[in-house]
Amino acid sequence: MKLMCYTTEGDEHLPPLTPGSTDRPWMDNFGDRHPYRCLPMVIANTTGWDILSPYSFTAWWTGGPGLDDIQVRSDDGTPQDILSRTVVSHFTRGILTFHTGYLFRTEPGWDMWVGGSPNHIKDGIQALSGIVETEWLPFPFTMNWHFTRPGYISFKKGEPIAFVMPLPHNGYEDVQPVVKKLADEPELQRQYLAWGESRTQFLDKLSKNDAETIQQGWQRHYFKGEIVTGDGRPEGHSHVNRRRMKTPRKAEPGE
Repeated sequence: MKLMCYTTEGDEHLPPLTPGSTDRPWMDNFGDRHPYRCLPMVIANTTGWDILSPYSFTAWWTGGPGLDDIQVRSDDGTPQDILSRTVVSHFTRGILTFHTGYLFRTEPGWDMWVGGSPNHIKDGIQALSGIVETEWLPFPFTMNWHFTRPGYISFKKGEPIAFVMPLPHNGYEDVQPVVKKLADEPELQRQYLAWGESRTQFLDKLSKNDAETIQQGWQRHYFKGEIVTGDGRPEGHSHVNRRRMKTPRKAEPGE
């Protein structure tokens, strides 16, 4: 499947589009890099593409409702008329708007999820999320962030300003949530209880400074795609512990 990324800005001012990165500054701050052991979070970080700020800038909000209550200034000498092609005050009431520089076109049956880079935490401002029908839309969408309080925020050059990920257009309304007692599924309950017992024993040994447990560091069942009881995964169910999205390339003639 192809994701067409039509550029609406010249290459000189185009926000870079890159595969989602595993790394997060707050995750790095843990001495043992413990958060990187959370495979669901790491996979989320990399399942899509980041759009990066081409400039370093500071924005501030007075707390007021008007367009002029948000101001943006360059931190790296970028001329204001160039900076305003990417980041502006447009929707009022504390909303900071980014022009991504791309018109995305997905194949039939696919939409585009757009929001903040997963697990990228930014104090003072919150990324807003949307789902866009990019299989037919003939114009680009904007990426918007909402100030959580009056004050200053800064984006560095190369910092994610948006994250995009294709997702199916149809089928969601057909999903029927069903609530059921775990005890009604004996095999699943057996595996769940085995996991609980294993987890309790591991934490107990860890609290008692058991040398072998300390050396092990953490339980890797999910990371390896293993079930605690030793049972194999149901047939047809795959497991992913690393995801590498394709790097965008230039279109070929006639593509």
